[in-house]
Amino acid sequence: MARPWEADPHTGFKQRLGKSPQELGITTGTPDCPDIWELANGDIAVIGRDLTRSLGTNLPAGVSIGSDECLVVIPRNMLIAAKPDIPSV
Repeated sequence: MARPWEADPHTGFKQRLGKSPQELGITTGTPDCPDIWELANGDIAVIGRDLTRSLGTNLPAGVSIGSDECLVVIPRNMLIAAKPDIPSV
């Protein structure tokens, strides 16, 4: 059975949501920084720390991680800074 949503591997990056890691002071200037991006097709890409192994073993009831998914963590202030850029519909 096909899933109702699949990530499009051919879409591109449209715009950053919120502020850059540099603006938020959550990076040392290296390229391994968390980030949130709107993609050209309207989906959202999140770059963060992969904590699938540690947090994925204690998920709340009804939550699961697919074999082609991972649990990504970003700083709270990054999502708060992105709130004005996230559409309500």
